[in-house]
Amino acid sequence: MCLIAWNWQPDSPNPLLLIANRDEFYARPTAPLHWWDDAPILAGRDLQAGGTWLGISRTGRLAALTNHRDPANVKAEAPSRGELVSAFLQADTSARGYLTELAGCAANYNPFNLLVFDGTSLMGLESRHAKVMAMQPGIGAVSNADFLTPWPKLANLSGSLQTLLAQAHPGDTQLLALLHNPALAADTDLPVTGIPLALERALSAAFVTLPDYGTRACSVLRFEDGHISFLEQSFDANGSTGTRQVTATLQRTLSCQRVS
Repeated sequence: MCLIAWNWQPDSPNPLLLIANRDEFYARPTAPLHWWDDAPILAGRDLQAGGTWLGISRTGRLAALTNHRDPANVKAEAPSRGELVSAFLQADTSARGYLTELAGCAANYNPFNLLVFDGTSLMGLESRHAKVMAMQPGIGAVSNADFLTPWPKLANLSGSLQTLLAQAHPGDTQLLALLHNPALAADTDLPVTGIPLALERALSAAFVTLPDYGTRACSVLRFEDGHISFLEQSFDANGSTGTRQVTATLQRTLSCQRVS
């Protein structure tokens, strides 16, 4: 997952809206959104390492992951960060408790940001600093730097989400349109992360399209008045491969359908 934005309203009947794009190599095998057979998890699945980038549990837990772009500090033999998402979804510890424990061994992994929701608290962990934080109510976002770092695509997505929410209760089509934005940032606004300028430029879009790498999934996830709605659009090098949407209550799936 490379771009996440959310609206956190803990005192509302609709406490959490989250939208996200996962960017990955097209060659990496992936299963689309589904209830896993071996765990009470609703998520897409990385078939190479077995974990996931964004998912929920039947008990209403959520976890989402982004990598921190730092090519100089990549460890080839590090364990998969996707296992951190699935581990939280199967745990029964609080968001703070899970992240506090994880902070002690976060350096074993390549750099990441982990966002978790335990049904009560929305929390984040920046692995580079072993920093656990509570998310404040309102709009938040994270990309491939620390939480809320105003990279152009993060600032654009969170600002557009705020504008959309101020106008009305947005539908999935409106939210997906924010994630589909292919606009590139001006070179003067690009971060410097140690990758070539041409690649930095291409990755500045919310929706990334490169010959061998790009946005593989666009997701809209809502916690609303006793149920959870999870929509995922999947993509490969040739374009869309379909849309799946699942609506669930805690402990019970209400419906699961392939939309296209």
